[in-house]
Amino acid sequence: MGRILSHDQAAAFYDRLGKALDTQSFYEDPAIEDMVEHGQFGNAGCVVDFGCGTGRLAERLLDRHLPRTARLLALDDSTRMVELTKRRLERFGKRPRVEKTAGDIVLPLADGAADRVIATYVVDLLSKEDSHRFLDEARRVLAPGGLVCLVSLTEGQGPVSRALCGVWKFIHRLNPAFTGGCRPIRLLPLLGPEWTPRHHRVIVSFGVPSEILVAEKTG
Repeated sequence: MGRILSHDQAAAFYDRLGKALDTQSFYEDPAIEDMVEHGQFGNAGCVVDFGCGTGRLAERLLDRHLPRTARLLALDDSTRMVELTKRRLERFGKRPRVEKTAGDIVLPLADGAADRVIATYVVDLLSKEDSHRFLDEARRVLAPGGLVCLVSLTEGQGPVSRALCGVWKFIHRLNPAFTGGCRPIRLLPLLGPEWTPRHHRVIVSFGVPSEILVAEKTG
């Protein structure tokens, strides 16, 4: 997967970026919309949002998609992102819990305690080893039949998006900080036999390709 930002470097980058992270919504929203549509959040009692960013998706889930009794755990290793998410989710009272992580790939929940684990535009920052650690943790905390719901940058699907991805990967190779650590990856090959894909799609928006993957914990 090439060079990546360290956890400390990534946290420092997103501390500086702050609210500006939401400017990426022009290409992220269509893929996130598709993930939400297929994530079956209407019957989820506990959701983990790993790499919650500014809390925009967490707010949407709590406001429009989750049952009123559902709980949500939002995690990020950026101090600024945790502050923004806490502020955004204040109106939901005790339903959300927002925590800063230490950069390690650990979900602070008991085995089988969650129904959904989501990560949007996060796995494309991780090393291959950390991606597998994250999926192992997701599987640990998910109840039987629970879903992991992922969105990431991915490889181009046509001439325009392939060209854009080529430039993106070149810039990332020069210095991962120039792209915030993100780079195009493929999600589906990361899954082992302990997962059953339930929905898989690539959406290109403004030339940027995003991969959506919803998979069920099996075995």
